[in-house]
Amino acid sequence: MTESVRHDIPADLLQPLWLRSRESLADDRLIYDPVAAAACSQCSLKPECLKGNVSQQQLLHASLALICDRQVQQFLRRHPDGRIVNLGSGLDTRFYRVDNGRCRWFDIDVGENLLWRQRLFHRSERYRMLPGSTSDLSWLQALPSMSGAPVLVLCDGALLASSESELAQVVQSLACHFGRFELCLVVAGDLCQSPLASKMGVGKPFGHALRDPQRKMLQWLPWATAVGRYSPMDSACLRWKNWQRWLARVPGLKFRMLPVLLHIHL
Repeated sequence: MTESVRHDIPADLLQPLWLRSRESLADDRLIYDPVAAAACSQCSLKPECLKGNVSQQQLLHASLALICDRQVQQFLRRHPDGRIVNLGSGLDTRFYRVDNGRCRWFDIDVGENLLWRQRLFHRSERYRMLPGSTSDLSWLQALPSMSGAPVLVLCDGALLASSESELAQVVQSLACHFGRFELCLVVAGDLCQSPLASKMGVGKPFGHALRDPQRKMLQWLPWATAVGRYSPMDSACLRWKNWQRWLARVPGLKFRMLPVLLHIHL
């Protein structure tokens, strides 16, 4: 394909896709994402994608993607016919990585991002895209009835730019709508904007900084049960080895220095 017909995708949308494509070529890769690699072959790489410590950003992004993948896979092992609602999907390719052939998947994002998804990814009869955002939750009413079906709501990074009050409003609104469901949410620790965190791959500033994200979440949802919290540092990848050794000196620091995944059951 010639350069002139490549898709000109915004850098903030393209970079995560490109990082997963790049990770797929690593000998010690954490995830294998051929769909991302195929999509990137159609896209023009932006100079902004190359800014910063790309190798460390790639490791952090792949580690977060891996722990999110594992939580979805475990949910689908328990509930093969479950429903996955992926909020702020961007150019996420998780459906293609973890699909079990039976689940129903809903990707939610703003309209222009969904247009890029339609151009780059193939369709599935069990996969549906709905326009919506984290700031306007009216899309919840457009979802089909899920009464009685196991539901997992996943938000892999889309709420990192939200303030603490905005974050609380979204999770409480989700809880009111779904009632009983599982929530997997990536949030930022209170040291994510430190110079050290930047060296570990954290990029643009986040809208909130939570010292104890799990405790804060249970304050907002006091009837919920914490299933687990997961740090990118939990990966066995040797590329994290030096950082793991250093952070092990201070218990709990790995949940404050990097974005973490919280798994909550309501």
